[in-house]
Parts: sequence; C-alpha cells; structure tokens
Amino acid sequence: MTRCFSLTAARNRCYKSSFIKAGLRSTITDLQDGTVMHCWVPKTHNDSKPNLLLIHGLGANTMWQWGETIRKMIPFFNIFVPDLVFFGDSYTTRPERSESFQAQCVMRVMEANSVKKLSLVGLSYGGFVGYSLAAQFSEAVERVVICCAGVCMEEKDLKEGVFKVSDLEEAAEILVPQTPEKLRELLGFAMFKPPPSTLVPSCLLADFIDVMCTEYTEEKKELIRAIPKDRKLSNITKISQPTLILWGEYDKIFPLELGHRLKRHLGDNAHLVVIKGTGHAFIVEKPKECYRHLKSFLVDLQPPPSTPSPIPNNENHLLSCKGEAEKITLKTA
Repeated sequence: MTRCFSLTAARNRCYKSSFIKAGLRSTITDLQDGTVMHCWVPKTHNDSKPNLLLIHGLGANTMWQWGETIRKMIPFFNIFVPDLVFFGDSYTTRPERSESFQAQCVMRVMEANSVKKLSLVGLSYGGFVGYSLAAQFSEAVERVVICCAGVCMEEKDLKEGVFKVSDLEEAAEILVPQTPEKLRELLGFAMFKPPPSTLVPSCLLADFIDVMCTEYTEEKKELIRAIPKDRKLSNITKISQPTLILWGEYDKIFPLELGHRLKRHLGDNAHLVVIKGTGHAFIVEKPKECYRHLKSFLVDLQPPPSTPSPIPNNENHLLSCKGEAEKITLKTA
C-alpha cells in the first residue's frame, strides 16, 4: 500500500527550505563526460568572504548532514555544498569509483562556479574525498578539516583486527542499509549512545530507507569497496595545508587509532582533536563542540591543542584488537 505521508520526505523539504533561506541555491553542473553534479552554491557570491566547501559522508543527502553547520558558518563564508556522485542528484555513467575521481568531479564544479581558492571540511567518506582534493589541487585548497575519515587505513587493516567488521561485503550492507534492522545496526555503529530501538519504530526507519537509501545502492557499495583496495600508507600523499583532524572518542566505524595515524603521517602541520563521549556521528552528538572547533580553525585561524598520540604500533593495542576480533567480526568503510 502506498504511503500517504512520508516523514523523511517532509524533513527533506524542510532542509531544502532552510538552505534557500540561508542564501543558497540548487544548481546542476553537467561535466560533459557522463557525469552530472548537484551542488548548493551562494545565490550571491561575496568577494569579501572566503570560500568553504562542505563534503558529506555516506548516508542521507548533503542537506541532512550539513544543515546545522551551514546555519552557523554562512555569516563567515561563501558556502558550497555538493552531492557526491551517486548521492542526491549527482550521478555518472563512467566506471570510476575512487575518492580521487569524486574529488576531481567536485573540483570541476568549483571551477564552474569560478572558485579559485577554498577551505574544506570532509565528513567520514567525504574526508577521503576532501583529502584527495587537497592533495590533487594543493594550490586551490587553503585549509583542511578531516572529520572521522580513516584516510590512513591500509588494506591489511581488514585482516589485522582494526575494524569492528572485517568483511567488506558485510560492512557495505550496513553502510548502505536496505532494512530497518540494518539501519538500526548502522546507528549502533555510528553513535556512542544510540537511541533505544523501542524509541525508533521500524516504520520510520523503513520510510527513511525508501526515501534516502534505495537509489544507486550497488554503486554506493562499489564506492565502499574501492576505499581499501590496494591501499598502503606509504602511497598516501602528505598534504601540505594546515589540517584539523576531528574524531569521536569512541568511533566504532573508523577507530580513533586511525586519527592518531593520520596525525603522525602529517606531522606538525596537523592537529588532532578528540571529542569526548562521542562516536562516529559526533557532529550530531555534540554539534556545539564541533562548531566551536570548526570556527576556531577556519574563522579565527587558531591551531587547537593537539591530542597526545599513543606510541606508534602499540603491540598491546594490536593484541587487544585482535583478541576482540575473535569475538566479533571486524569492518571497514
């Protein structure tokens, strides 16, 4: 039976209205190679403001992930908010699935909007894309914020007990949920204190899946599979821009160790801030603290105090992870 009312669709319309009221407009850019990109851009570009690019992660479209951030940051920036390929109204007929390809598509949208300099914030999967964009277009990117993105993960981490789910196909089923049960599982991984299942009825979860998660499901899984493929730390470019790394203390999707690894990889040019009492979705769990760090780094241009890094390759940590891996299968994304 067809639903008469969709709470998810109604919420989506509210987000769209809030973006328009914030001074953004919806645009479509045809890259003329089989790729079409949707992006929210300023209705009127203010030359006295710097440009800020917000890159979303897996899950809902970009409006759901950046709504609150835009409201607070738009007084300081010309804000650009794209939908990555296979999210929202962006898609491609090309076979590429790497974050490098995603970064090139986003940069072409920025160029189409005459953006020559920008800072960026990348959330989860968007952090992979943002890091790649900063590496490929270093002259255009001024400052970088990476939020809970395991950029420095390696393919071997899947077998060495780093992730909560080591099977890539199982991870993809969770990250691109098609049933209320899988969506509940995703919430459990994403949040430090997920809502009790009794407070989120299956009908609401099913509604969210129908509206947000049924298009390009196989293509999204291909994006996930492409992340660890042949990935080695030695092959990851060290970006030169000032970089803020934000991480949830109890992240179960990309463990905090990967945040420390990225900090070690980038050295003194990067600052790692751990947001206490949060998981992967710290932008939802502690939005005020997240905004405070973003404003300090991007607006006030102040380097935050770094979180001390643990000893690299701590054997006790690895043994603990491996022991835990025997009890629960581990993951990637």
